[in-house]
Amino acid sequence: MSSVLYDVPGPRAIARNRILGILTVLVVAAIAGFFLWRLIDTGQFTAEKWAAFTYTNVWVQIGLATLRTLAAFGVAAVGALILAFALAIGRMSDHAWIRIPVGAVVEFLRAVPVLVFMFLLYYGLPVIGIRMPSYWAVVIALVAYNGSVLAEVIRAGVESLPRGQKEAGYAIGLRKYGVMQLVLLPQAIRAMMPVIIAQLVVTLKDTALGFIITYPELLFYARYIGSQSALDSPIVPATIVIGAIYISLCLILSFIANTVEKRLRSSAKTTRVAGANQPTQEITDTELIVTQGTLKSRAGAVEGGQNQSAQQI
Repeated sequence: MSSVLYDVPGPRAIARNRILGILTVLVVAAIAGFFLWRLIDTGQFTAEKWAAFTYTNVWVQIGLATLRTLAAFGVAAVGALILAFALAIGRMSDHAWIRIPVGAVVEFLRAVPVLVFMFLLYYGLPVIGIRMPSYWAVVIALVAYNGSVLAEVIRAGVESLPRGQKEAGYAIGLRKYGVMQLVLLPQAIRAMMPVIIAQLVVTLKDTALGFIITYPELLFYARYIGSQSALDSPIVPATIVIGAIYISLCLILSFIANTVEKRLRSSAKTTRVAGANQPTQEITDTELIVTQGTLKSRAGAVEGGQNQSAQQI
């Protein structure tokens, strides 16, 4: 017995796969246990190392750093989505003088790493007399890179739709703008929503690169706390706490995005079901002939009655 992609494993293959799975779990658990043992052995879980997080001011600063991270992410996410739609529409233009330059811009923005963008904006622009705050250097770099990536995601989603969708839009009299806005983009966004969510999570995590250009976000403050000798240099505890905050933010973002995706899909299904539930009457050729004959006979009767009334008058 075989499937489309591979042969279904037999009893020996199933046993071998189980053994390999158990060995893999044991190896991963051993590596994790080794690192945990080293952390305990070096005193990373002692009360002195974690004493910094008993101060209220430390948590206040962590909260402010979290807000700065979210401020950079929020503006970068909105800007990246706006730029992505603009670049995607330009990439799908029928005019070569628009499509080719926009394609070159997309490929260039995708090729340059985010950190290089930040360095150019924060350290390169002052050479020509332009100084940019670290916040805007982080935001613009994230918008440029993630906007170009999302543009390709949206373009791939639109081009993956059946050709009949576009032709049906043109058939009912819509222009290209209307076809794109009302027919193609809504379907493409629903289809590519998981990829868009994943890219937004990447955008959130990439805000951590801002600490290199002294933007005071979460990772910057973790490094600051970890370098304080008065607090016994709690670099590992600070990393664990800040890492837990990053994981929580990513999980919240994924939950919100998945909720929006489910609502979009449910609304689309509801619309289709509502249209499908409308009653439709199918008339056969025999019924059509009988109906036409009945109408003709009724019309003849009415006409005969009118002529008789006229003769009596």
